[in-house]
Amino acid sequence: MAREPVVPPRPPCRLYLITPPEIADLAAFARTLEAALGAGDVAALQIRLKPADDAAIVAAVEALAPVARARDVAVLLNDRPDLAKRTGCDGVHIGQGDASLAEARRLMGPDAMIGVTCHDSRELAMDAAEAGADYVAFGAFFPTGTKETSHRPDPEILTIWQETIETPCVAIGGVTPANAGGLARAGADFVAVCSAVWSHPEGPAAAVREFNQVLAESA
Repeated sequence: MAREPVVPPRPPCRLYLITPPEIADLAAFARTLEAALGAGDVAALQIRLKPADDAAIVAAVEALAPVARARDVAVLLNDRPDLAKRTGCDGVHIGQGDASLAEARRLMGPDAMIGVTCHDSRELAMDAAEAGADYVAFGAFFPTGTKETSHRPDPEILTIWQETIETPCVAIGGVTPANAGGLARAGADFVAVCSAVWSHPEGPAAAVREFNQVLAESA
């Protein structure tokens, strides 16, 4: 009798940090980041500065990337594959209105990590996965003040994606310790968080510890 194929268990959902859109004091923020990353597991740091000129973005990568890499945290740049390549980032995250996935891959090479915003669309996500994206991002799942959003997917999109496609998925938008567990259980491989960490009343390190506990309990 043929044996049923063994399906390996899905790895636990992990935390994906996004920087605040503006950083007034890079040296001070680097210390804050170091404390946050030392408080628990973080998979990746996306440097997302809007608005900022190229010089400010380069300076941010130079200040923050060494802090992240000291903790084995991948460093991604938002929107700009050209600057991501120039500054030696591990990858780039692109939106639907940014450089194409093909262009990002051409600029950054085959080993770079490239993620794509897909809003609430499985079609966009499947196109990205078929084109070689390393992850797709769905959201915003909840109201967020970090950026304007017009898409509000149901968490079921994570479940359907998890059951049908191998490419990892990220849940983003208004994610807090109170709702991260539900997204993890629905199928998110990563939860992307900004203000819930940097504006946590007890500080970013406490936020990372709280997220780690929630995600561990949801595994």
